[in-house]
Amino acid sequence: MKCLIIDAVHESITEELGKYMQVDNLYTAEMEGKAANAPLTSEQLKNVIGDYDVLIMRVDPAITEEVLDAAKNLKVIGVCSVGLNHINMDCAKAKGIQVFNAPGLNANAVAELTLSKMLDMSRHTMPANVDVKVNHQWDKYKFVGRELRGRTLGILGFGRIGQLVAGLAHAFKMNIVAYDPFLPDEKFGENNATKMETIEELLKVADYVTIHMPLLPTTKNLINAESIATMKPDCIVLNMARGGIVNEQDMYEALKAGKIGGYATDVMVDELSEGADFNSPLFECDNFIVSPHLGAQTVDASRDIGAHIIAKVKEALNLG
Repeated sequence: MKCLIIDAVHESITEELGKYMQVDNLYTAEMEGKAANAPLTSEQLKNVIGDYDVLIMRVDPAITEEVLDAAKNLKVIGVCSVGLNHINMDCAKAKGIQVFNAPGLNANAVAELTLSKMLDMSRHTMPANVDVKVNHQWDKYKFVGRELRGRTLGILGFGRIGQLVAGLAHAFKMNIVAYDPFLPDEKFGENNATKMETIEELLKVADYVTIHMPLLPTTKNLINAESIATMKPDCIVLNMARGGIVNEQDMYEALKAGKIGGYATDVMVDELSEGADFNSPLFECDNFIVSPHLGAQTVDASRDIGAHIIAKVKEALNLG
């Protein structure tokens, strides 16, 4: 058997699966049209996937029907992340390919990043850092912030990550309101949150809104010009979920017009587009901060996800 790795994953995957099969890592290897330490494109993957039994990846590239048609021996796809929207799941199922992801194992890492961005936005740490290091200015009066204490945090999506965010926010003495129509009422009280019956109700009262929902037809462009108009003008929106949940053009216009306090995100609409240049108009806004989808990028989450994927692959193939 053969295993192909196409993204940065924990070294334990190579070590353990290497006991049972040949493991090739094309993330760290250079090949034609691809630099080392870059995921393959869909076209590149289609050209090399042919005789592999196992594919280990994260969120790049898109696993299209064409890729799966080329994967003549593929039995298992191990996704070292949570989302599966980059994989043609119907096609994989039809071909008998088992797909495993790692739900919840990056939850603490994402929750901590959410609080980090909330603090960065509230205390202007990122522009202040630039002002000192780049502009060589030392002027604390330019960066008057606000404390989280006593502010209201609205959490959209109250699953594992949302509940962990609530726990961290509670330690900062924030008031917590949350919306999730799929959870029993007691889960809100157990996590120091007040249940909101509608998204509209939550947006009206929140000083901070943090998004922890999947990207679905019902959540696409959930944060748009109309919903932003219902928020407090100094509200800060945080998005650690999927870029498409926030309409980026509407958010840009709201930031420029002073209709919203700020936007902090770890995700963008075009991040999965091969060759995306990320020349977003949002980059003009001082009250916008972004990171390159690094929510799960901790050694701790990588280790835990690696162990989970190893166990799933071994179980699926009856190894060990």
